[in-house]
Amino acid sequence: MDADLNFSMNKIITVIFFLFPLFNFAQTDVLLLQKNGRNIKTYAPGMGIMIHTVYDQWLSGTLTDLKNDSVYVNYIPFHVHEIDEMRDEFSKLHLQSAGTILIVAGVGVLAINVINGIYTNESSGSWVKTSGWITAGAFILAGILMKSAKYKNYPIGKKYTLHYLNLRAKDAPAEIPLKTQNP
Repeated sequence: MDADLNFSMNKIITVIFFLFPLFNFAQTDVLLLQKNGRNIKTYAPGMGIMIHTVYDQWLSGTLTDLKNDSVYVNYIPFHVHEIDEMRDEFSKLHLQSAGTILIVAGVGVLAINVINGIYTNESSGSWVKTSGWITAGAFILAGILMKSAKYKNYPIGKKYTLHYLNLRAKDAPAEIPLKTQNP
């Protein structure tokens, strides 16, 4: 009898296990950033996002929810028409630290050339050769460029568009076109 009870409990647990996902909502709304009709990035809840609003505020944080044409950034709601610019941060490339290292390396090349010139008793005008200036300048310039390339901005308008896609099961799927700027 104990085996029959155990077998029937296993059946009940199996049925509950397979029916449970039917009662959950699997899809959420998404926010599409497009350039000339092609997708650049898709935003869903749980992703990091950086937006600029029509109120001249930059907001950065986690996209906590998308509901009823509203974008929730750190639980603060904004209507999609209030977003006038998106920003993508290149934090995974570590451009800030690599840029600093290149600037230090460029200054180091100059310092080594000067120290070498002093050590070999050369005249002060010939301490840094042309190749040293070119190498140091290339390192420093590349470092400055890498430090300034942390963000990519996408102003919403003619070239870049923002689309809210309603994919929730309760509502009919619909694409809501967002604002476009007139010249």
